[in-house]
Amino acid sequence: MNEVLEGLNAWGCDLEGALERFLGDEKLYQSCLPMVVEDESFDGLKEALAADERKKAFDCAHTLKGVFANMGITPMFETVVKIVEPLRAGKNDGLMPVYEELLDEREHLRSIIQTKGE
Repeated sequence: MNEVLEGLNAWGCDLEGALERFLGDEKLYQSCLPMVVEDESFDGLKEALAADERKKAFDCAHTLKGVFANMGITPMFETVVKIVEPLRAGKNDGLMPVYEELLDEREHLRSIIQTKGE
């Protein structure tokens, strides 16, 4: 296991499950990680939360939830669930701080990808 995967594992990611979904192809898995960090749904979610566009915010958050689940990025999955579920119930109160937490985790993921194993 290389340093990127070790960093993700230490962060609490479900690498075993993710690599199973990637048929054990670590190289393919790692090639997808930058796409997670750059996903347009992050920006869409911010804009929708700020504009109180709950349907759009839900769609963006739900997309991210699926990405994090498939990639086994458990810490970010757990955070985005805190956004998805209130939006599913039609509530947008107090979600921006959770979004900020998600952005902090995004930067942590970026640091794992950029500083290890290349």
